[in-house]
Amino acid sequence: MLKILENLRKRAIDETNVHLLLPEAKDERIVKAASEISQLNIAKVTLLGSEEDIQNVKNIRGISLDKVNFVIPEKSKDFDDYVDTYMELRRKKGIKREEAIETIKDTTFFAAMMLKNNVADICISGAMNPTSHVLKAGLRIVKMEEGISTMSSDIFMFSPDESRIFSFADCAVIPDPTSENLAEMAYITAKTHKSVFNVEPVVAMLSFATKGSTNHPFVDKVRKAVEIAKEKYPDLNVDGELQADAAIVDAVGKKKAPGSKVAGKANVLIFPDLNSANIGYKLVQRLGKYEAVGPILQGLKKPMHDLSRGCSVNDIVNLTAIAALQSK
Repeated sequence: MLKILENLRKRAIDETNVHLLLPEAKDERIVKAASEISQLNIAKVTLLGSEEDIQNVKNIRGISLDKVNFVIPEKSKDFDDYVDTYMELRRKKGIKREEAIETIKDTTFFAAMMLKNNVADICISGAMNPTSHVLKAGLRIVKMEEGISTMSSDIFMFSPDESRIFSFADCAVIPDPTSENLAEMAYITAKTHKSVFNVEPVVAMLSFATKGSTNHPFVDKVRKAVEIAKEKYPDLNVDGELQADAAIVDAVGKKKAPGSKVAGKANVLIFPDLNSANIGYKLVQRLGKYEAVGPILQGLKKPMHDLSRGCSVNDIVNLTAIAALQSK
């Protein structure tokens, strides 16, 4: 494991005191991660599952769960209140009580309700559920952070020698962001980067042009996003439009964008669309041998993150440390 990730785990232990929800007790990777997270004191852990799931978990040998809490939604004292709350949240959709009951029986939705009611601080799901399921629970129940209208994602990119760390956004959620989306994305990704790595974010809004080198509607979108970001978030160190090399290579930045406080120094890269972001991070990962960690969902009132269904126990532990630092 990268030393940087080991340090993030240590910081989560030293600097935070969070309550983590893992709503997929049926998955053995989740159970093993729950054990490791609780034993390392990265977070207080609650596993959610059906009565059968929890019984099966307790029968697993060789895994210490003495510090892990268990919740069976239907047997919780809060179940009826959560059903009532969900019905109120979905009242305009004409939801029936029977539908609300079935929804709150779902452990990911029940966990989202625990977040909403400040019973816990962070939730990590998706080892068994599709991304859409986790997003629905987050958007319908946890809701968006004040002043943020669109959920996005951040992927952390670590260089092979661990000398450089970048945030890439948005690589997973919004296919064709507007200028307003990009401005919000710049702000929330900078916030994520600073909370996790404890360094000042330097934000580059990427394009195929640098500072008016060409004109095109695609460039105009980025240019407008920079204007919005600078006006809406005056303390944010952001600039654009910048080509990727002008954003991260000092000599190129000085040549293409002289006088820019961002050019050549960026550690947060905001891509103009999902195509370029997803392609970009995978090229850097595969050809540049960078370690990619994420996506980290951004914009909800509390961290509720989505795992890849191919995730490892280490992935879950690392994401918990990151979410804990986000929630400070």
